[in-house]
Amino acid sequence: VQPNNYVTFYDDQRQNWSIMFESEKAAMDFGKQVCIAKCNSSPALDSVLYQDLVLGEGQGVEGGDSLEIAYTGWLFQNNGLGQVFDSNVNKDKLLRLKLGSGKVIKGWEEGMVGMKKGGRRYLIIPPAWAYGAQGVAGRVPPDSTLVFEVEVRRVKLVKECSGSDGQSVSSRDSPAPSPVPNSDGFSGD
Repeated sequence: VQPNNYVTFYDDQRQNWSIMFESEKAAMDFGKQVCIAKCNSSPALDSVLYQDLVLGEGQGVEGGDSLEIAYTGWLFQNNGLGQVFDSNVNKDKLLRLKLGSGKVIKGWEEGMVGMKKGGRRYLIIPPAWAYGAQGVAGRVPPDSTLVFEVEVRRVKLVKECSGSDGQSVSSRDSPAPSPVPNSDGFSGD
């Protein structure tokens, strides 16, 4: 995902491609379809799949950072989006969470690392990283794969560190954040 509705990617022959879309919505819809295609083409989904839709600004979030999030969650059914089972998009309250606190499903904890304020991301979460064999009575059947579109509206970083030259000294500005938080963001906390 690039500014001005551009998306760049490379194919299995390592050929680079760049597409410019007419609108942000068209670029985001493309990103969602790419993520669904990745899910459908993997033999077994054993970790969280994610696709950035909008990059956002500032530092990427890590464990311990507090976020306010707008989200919608769907069941993944018949190789695509099923019914919505949860959303706060048209509600007054955003979801507040401290990343790494264990208050949300493991797939969210992993899938949101590296997001930035204003960023939107599409997450496809396998059952083992969601509600597993128990599901959620009346809402999420047992062993369900879930899809979420999440948007970080506000961020409160645990610590913003900079070196003597004013440059960031953590991995928090990397363009392709690791799905696993680095330990260098936790020293001294």
